[in-house]
Amino acid sequence: MLLPTSRVFASGPLTLASGDTLPELAVAYETYGSLSASGDNAILLCHGYTSNPHAAGDRTGWWQTLIGPGKAIDTDQYFVVCANMLGSAYASTGPGSINPATGVPYGPDFPTFSTDDILAAQERLIDHLGVGQLAAVIGFSYGGFMTFLWGVSRPDRMRALVPVATGISGAARRIDTGALRARFAGCAGWSGGHYYTESETSGVPALLQEIRSETLTRYGLMEFLDDTVAEPDRRQQILQERASQWAGEFDANALIALRDAANRFDVSERLGAIKAPLLYVLSRSDALFPPSLAPPIMAGLEDAGVDASYFEIDSDYGHMAPTLSWREWATRLLTFLDAHAR
Repeated sequence: MLLPTSRVFASGPLTLASGDTLPELAVAYETYGSLSASGDNAILLCHGYTSNPHAAGDRTGWWQTLIGPGKAIDTDQYFVVCANMLGSAYASTGPGSINPATGVPYGPDFPTFSTDDILAAQERLIDHLGVGQLAAVIGFSYGGFMTFLWGVSRPDRMRALVPVATGISGAARRIDTGALRARFAGCAGWSGGHYYTESETSGVPALLQEIRSETLTRYGLMEFLDDTVAEPDRRQQILQERASQWAGEFDANALIALRDAANRFDVSERLGAIKAPLLYVLSRSDALFPPSLAPPIMAGLEDAGVDASYFEIDSDYGHMAPTLSWREWATRLLTFLDAHAR
């Protein structure tokens, strides 16, 4: 679905790393701030696995506390571009898109794609927008995978890198997509993944809501609500409201396809290609990307000659700490960008 705050860039065919070709490419995106005449003040912001391109601009933006005039990512200085990933459900080309060969959504027949293909779609967008060298690439979670990938694949394209709550290999967060498919197959109207025509009665939205509720709980939302909302019933209501909204927007096939691409992501042997200074950010309480990842990754970056620094957010809010405990690291982010991205 296209968010009301987003726009779509449409372009011609995209040949994927697999050799398959998408006959047309659409990339949904949002921008904040203004591009300089020289085109060199843009920050590419890469969103998380199940997130969307609405990062700022109003109170519903997922990083609106960090992005805006005078904030850590200062839109008086930077032109921020957040592109919905290829394969996602927020109006970029993906499994929910219409297959021009059949006239119905691709569903499980969407071509296999990789994180390299996601990067290619992002690059096509920023080229279209007139962006030259990027001031920085910043990414959260899955977007952190993309940040590392930009660093090793396009080392001269940016002046700074900020991967947040993430790692250098999908193996650190591998999810069995076979088990995920099997879980959806238990829905009465799954139809092998072609559930779209009977979506409301298929059972898929209800399962998506269940999965989202589990995910938000695992990510640390309930710890935050325990600290900020007094009534237990209201805490559960907030959780279910968020899960229900997301379930009405997302696509089960996109959930599977994006995870397949993430499972194959690995830049652990390519760190020596990175040229830009890098700030690696993790959360003390994150069970998905725990601080134990930092020592080997930082050692690998140091051995590769990368100018890398590490910051650990002191928060109880797990994987959501960079968002919910934004004050804990906003100054560090601002200082890093001031030193390297301008």
